[in-house]
Amino acid sequence: MFKKILIANRGEIACRVAATARRLGIRTVAVYSDADVGARHVMACDEAVHIGAAAPRDSYLRADRILAVAIATGAQAVHPGYGFLSENEGFARACAAAGIVFIGPPADAIAAMGSKSAAKTLMEKAGVPLVPGYHGQDNDPALLAREAERIGYPVLIKASAGGGGKGMRRVDRAEDFAAALASCQREAKSSFGDDHVLVERYVLRPRHIEIQVFGDSRGGCLHLFERDCSVQRRHQKVLEEAPAPGMSAERRAEMGAAAVAAAKAVGYVGAGTVEFIAEEVDDGDLRFYFMEMNTRLQVEHPVTEAITGLDLVEWQLRVAAGQPLPLRQDQLKITGHAIEARICAENPDAGFLPATGRMDVLRWPDHVAFRRNADSEPLHQPAPVRVDAGVGEGDAIGPNYDSMIAKLIVWGETRAQALARLDAALAATHIVGLHTNVAFLRRVVRCTSFATAELDTALIERERAVLLEQPPLAFELAAAGVVARLLGDEAALTDADPWARRDGWRLHGGARRHFDIEHAGVVQAVALARPHGTAAEARSELQIGTQRWPISARPVGAAGAGQYDITLADRRLRLWVYAQGERVAVFAPEASAVLRQIDAIAHAGESVAEGGRLTAPMPGKVIAFMTRPGDKVSQGQALAVMEAMKMEHTLHAPRDGVVAELLYAVGDR
Repeated sequence: MFKKILIANRGEIACRVAATARRLGIRTVAVYSDADVGARHVMACDEAVHIGAAAPRDSYLRADRILAVAIATGAQAVHPGYGFLSENEGFARACAAAGIVFIGPPADAIAAMGSKSAAKTLMEKAGVPLVPGYHGQDNDPALLAREAERIGYPVLIKASAGGGGKGMRRVDRAEDFAAALASCQREAKSSFGDDHVLVERYVLRPRHIEIQVFGDSRGGCLHLFERDCSVQRRHQKVLEEAPAPGMSAERRAEMGAAAVAAAKAVGYVGAGTVEFIAEEVDDGDLRFYFMEMNTRLQVEHPVTEAITGLDLVEWQLRVAAGQPLPLRQDQLKITGHAIEARICAENPDAGFLPATGRMDVLRWPDHVAFRRNADSEPLHQPAPVRVDAGVGEGDAIGPNYDSMIAKLIVWGETRAQALARLDAALAATHIVGLHTNVAFLRRVVRCTSFATAELDTALIERERAVLLEQPPLAFELAAAGVVARLLGDEAALTDADPWARRDGWRLHGGARRHFDIEHAGVVQAVALARPHGTAAEARSELQIGTQRWPISARPVGAAGAGQYDITLADRRLRLWVYAQGERVAVFAPEASAVLRQIDAIAHAGESVAEGGRLTAPMPGKVIAFMTRPGDKVSQGQALAVMEAMKMEHTLHAPRDGVVAELLYAVGDR
C-alpha cells in the first residue's frame, strides 16, 4: 500500500479521499489555489502546497504544477477526485512517465472513452446497444444539420469530450439547430478545450441509469449494481438513488454484463461508470442504450457504498497499489435503498441560476458517521444519514468552482423509508446567507412523480407547477419567528429584576411593538401586543392587519442556538430563527422563509435610482453581445451571454427600450 498520496482536487471529494487514506495509514498532500487558502480539504491533509490563482486554469488544471508538487513531496500516487484532471489522458501519461501512480484507469482507457464519438464506435463493436445518431468526426455545420434531419427531431447535441451536462442542447426544430450548435460548441470549447460534438435521437421520457464498474490490473472486472440518476436540471443530476426503482433482476444482470463488457473492451482498471439511457417499452420493461463512460469516481458513488456497505475510495487505493479486487461478483449484494441529494448554491426559481455568497449559518441534521472497516467486507448497518461536505459555517461559495455545497445521503430498508428520512434530513438542513436548492429538493422528494417512482429526465420540467415558484412559509409563521426572539427570553427572565428585563414588561399598562416585515417581496405591518401583568399571567398577541393570534415562545437548548418552541393560537411547533442585521431566516417543519425586518430609521431618505442599468445576476465573464448601442430591444430579448460556474447564462432585456451604451467588452469579468 502507498505511504503518501497527493490529492489533486478540492472540496468534499478531497476531504473524502483524505479520510479514507488516514484510516489506511496513508499520509496525504493537498494542493490549493488562492481561493482555498483556508479550505477544509487543506486542513484535512497532512501537508498542503499552494499551486496558483483562483481560476482553475491557473491552479487545479495545471498538471505540470501538480505533478511537480507530487515529486517534491515524495508522493507515490495522485488521486484526481472527479472533475478537473480526473479524465485527462495527458496528466495520466505524465504521472506514469514520472514514476507516480495515477489512481484511475490507464491513459489508453481514458483516451478510448474520452471521446463520446470514438467510445460509441468502440461500444458498437463490443455489441453494446447505442442510441441512433451521428457519431462521426466531420463536424461541418451543414452536415450536422442534415444528420439531424435524418435522425428526426427532437435531437440532442452533445460535446464529444463533455460531461456534467455541459455542452449539451436539446433541439426540437430545424430552424433552431444552428444557434443551438454554436452555443453548444462554444460552451464545450470553454469547458473542455474541444468543440467536437455528436448528434443523437432525443429519447422521449428517458431514464438515466448508470452501472458502477471496477477493474483491477490482474484482469478482474465486476459491477456494483446500478444507480438511477434521472432527476436532472439542465442535464445535471439533482437526486440519485440505488437500486433503480422497477429494475428487474434479469435487466440488472443484462445491464451489468454490458457495462463490464464495455470496461473490458478498453482494459479498464479502477472505478468507472457506464451510463445508459433507458426507456420503458410496452410491457413495462426497460430498453437501454449506451450513452458514455465516465473514467473516474462519480459524485453519486455514496449511494452505491450505502447499499453495498463498501468504501469505493478504499477499493481505488487498493487496486491502484496492485492488489486484486477485494470481492467477487457473486459476493456482492444489495441491502436496502439509498438516495443522494446534491445541495447546491443556486436559485431554482430563477432558472437554477448559480449563487455566490457567505454561509453565515450552516446546520446539518444529526447524522451517524458512515462506518467502514479495514478489510472491505460488506457492512450490515449503513448509516441512515450521511453528509459529505467540504465547507463549513462561515465559508464562502465563489464564482470560480462548481456550485455544489455538499451531498446529503440517506439509507433505508425500503425506498419509502429512505424517502421519509431524506425529507426529514432536508428539513433539518439550514443554510443562511445565499440561495440554495434545499427547499426545492424537499418539494421534489414530496412530489407524486418522485414518490411513486415515475421517473424520467424531464420530471422537473413536467412538475414545474408543484416544484418551482411555490409560496414560502405562511406569513404568520414567518412573522412568529421574528417575534419569537423577543418572547424567547420570557422564561429565563421571569424571576429577574423587572427593570433589567427585555421582554416588553411595563409597570403600568401593556406594550405594543410595531414591525415592517418584507416577505416574498411584499412589505406588511406587524404588531406584537404585550398586555399588562407578569410574564406568567401575560398573553402576548401577534397582529397582522385585522388578524390576531395568541403567541408564546420559549428557547430550546443553549442560548443563541436559535431554536424556539412556539404556540401560535392552538398550534404548537418548533421554529429555528437566524438573524443577521435586518435579515431573518425562519425554518419551520413544513417550509422556510427569509424575511427582512425593516429598520425605518436606518433607511430614512433612501430612494431607488437605478436608471436604465442591466445588472448581471452573478459575477462572471462576458462572452458575447447580441446588441449594439442604438439598437431598439423588446422585453425578454437576449442581450448578452456570460459564463459563470462553468455554465453559460443569457441576460435578457427587463423591458422595452434603446441600448444607450455597452460598459464592458467580450472577455471582461
